[in-house]
Amino acid sequence: MSAQAARAPLSAVVTTYNNAATLERCLASVAFCDEIVVLDSDSTDATRDIAQRHGARVDVEAFKGYGPQKQSAIDRARHDWVLLLDADEHLSDAGRAAIERELRSPRADGYRLPRREWLFWRWPHPFTRPNWQLRLFRRSCGRMNAVPVHAAPEIEGRAIDLDAPFLHYGEPRLHDRVDKVNRYSSGLVEHKKSRRPALLGLRMLLYPPLAFAKLYFGKRYFLNGWAGYFAARTQAFYAFLKYAKLYEAQRRSD
Repeated sequence: MSAQAARAPLSAVVTTYNNAATLERCLASVAFCDEIVVLDSDSTDATRDIAQRHGARVDVEAFKGYGPQKQSAIDRARHDWVLLLDADEHLSDAGRAAIERELRSPRADGYRLPRREWLFWRWPHPFTRPNWQLRLFRRSCGRMNAVPVHAAPEIEGRAIDLDAPFLHYGEPRLHDRVDKVNRYSSGLVEHKKSRRPALLGLRMLLYPPLAFAKLYFGKRYFLNGWAGYFAARTQAFYAFLKYAKLYEAQRRSD
């Protein structure tokens, strides 16, 4: 029996909207999977053409929120094992090999994989700590959670780390990063419950420097020169905006 035949069947699942610039690389990296499911939110660029060219099963559905949209895509998979990627991410060669090996005899129901982030004009230093995210799992054991904006899969069962790196082409310019921070922080305001203004004020003061320190020193972004500083500083700005916008909304409602 071949190694490929011995591996558990795997579905790659990707949600898209106008991702022609990055989708080619993403889908090429999951060509080894037994099927590729692409759920598109009615793109107007070449996204769907690219997906079909890579043999993906493409469905179209109006966007209904980050978590619900990804769950809808997961539900379309034919196989129990799912590899969930965003359209601006791609699996590394080492990541593919690790997943192939692991799924011959799975030790868990879900796996956290290390994601390496593009930092404006460079990839991070090898000693920069990656972000570990649950992306490989049995869909019979897991679902997307209801967290607004930053929705992620959660499983009932055992989850472990698997050294199967994948890469994220984030915002290529500082302008794009700030725009995303602004949109995401506004999205969170719509879902957050009201808090006392005094508590929000305290968080506005304390959380931004903590967010900066966690990324810049804790995850060693200082090894990446100014690109690492930009990333840590915009993360701190995001932490500020989340609570500043909540504070503003609370004061307006009062």
